[in-house]
Amino acid sequence: MKELIVATKNKGKVLEFRQMFSKYNISVKSLLDFEEEMEDIEETGTTFSENATIKAEAVSKQFQLPVVADDSGLVIDALDGAPGVYSARYAGEEKDDEKNLQKVMHELEGVPMEKRTARFVCAVAVARPGEGTFVKKGYCEGFIAGEPSGTNGFGYDPIFIPKGSQRTMAEHSSEEKNAISHRHHAIQQIEDWLKHQS
Repeated sequence: MKELIVATKNKGKVLEFRQMFSKYNISVKSLLDFEEEMEDIEETGTTFSENATIKAEAVSKQFQLPVVADDSGLVIDALDGAPGVYSARYAGEEKDDEKNLQKVMHELEGVPMEKRTARFVCAVAVARPGEGTFVKKGYCEGFIAGEPSGTNGFGYDPIFIPKGSQRTMAEHSSEEKNAISHRHHAIQQIEDWLKHQS
């Protein structure tokens, strides 16, 4: 079984990646699995792709293993693309899902449903020692609900309704979510590389 590291401490993301990689017979470790303390990597990029690359390469260099890192977020058309790359810290430096949700809801007050279009964007970077890094992107189109609903998922899931659904992402099961998520679409694009790892 091949081993790779997913460069995140987000338990929700780790679970999603483990479920998606299991069919490739790949053992996934996250930054939560290592005793040595990883310093927070400064995400200085201005795009999802740049931030994913920065994370993947920093962790790969430290452990000399293939590393998958993603940078993802919510892009809302009525807010000129915000929260975008600042999705995790939209309401302040401390990552707080609830405050982030409330800030988006507040900013969209009075915006009619047809103008609440949005998409989740995910850039997945794969850094390989001595082989360079490549990045693939995935999207999940939808719109922002009038109020939060659902308890499954994390981040902006309770306010995001995927295209073709009447339910928020947080009202979908993990299996349903994994089949349509931006992360799933990005990982699908690295499947050729994954198949050769198992």
